[in-house]
Amino acid sequence: MPRFRCSPIAAETAARWRATGQDDQGRPLHRRPVDGPGFPCRHCLRLGEAGEEMLLGSYNLPHPQGVYWTPSPIFLHAHDCGRFDAVDEIAPIVLANGIVSVRSYDAEEMCLYDLGAISEGKDVAPILDRALADPRTRWINIHTARPGCLLTAVEKL
Repeated sequence: MPRFRCSPIAAETAARWRATGQDDQGRPLHRRPVDGPGFPCRHCLRLGEAGEEMLLGSYNLPHPQGVYWTPSPIFLHAHDCGRFDAVDEIAPIVLANGIVSVRSYDAEEMCLYDLGAISEGKDVAPILDRALADPRTRWINIHTARPGCLLTAVEKL
């Protein structure tokens, strides 16, 4: 597999959300205790643990821009957590997800439909490998396939 990094939200975004209590749309964040499965933090890229408080808000994806741009609901730990920084490692929140969607975009931030695919999170490696290996690919986002929430961006190294 070509070299890659799962890219969490910026540390500045996480700090701003925690400090202001507002999401990227300027709306109040929802505070939710982890009370079941799910609750994937987009900063540490790990699942929240039972009893932890999570913030839920609307995040403005940096890519793609243009016609395919959309904000996404995301969870963030209410407490400070370390930002995921592993190289060549699929984020734990992707692997733990029941079904994910890999979406690839070219340098003009247009969707590469032929590279788009869904799979169980634990089986995403071949799909991600195919997207990373394609010379047209500039941006990759992995989303939850059912609600469509961004799990992580992936950057080619």
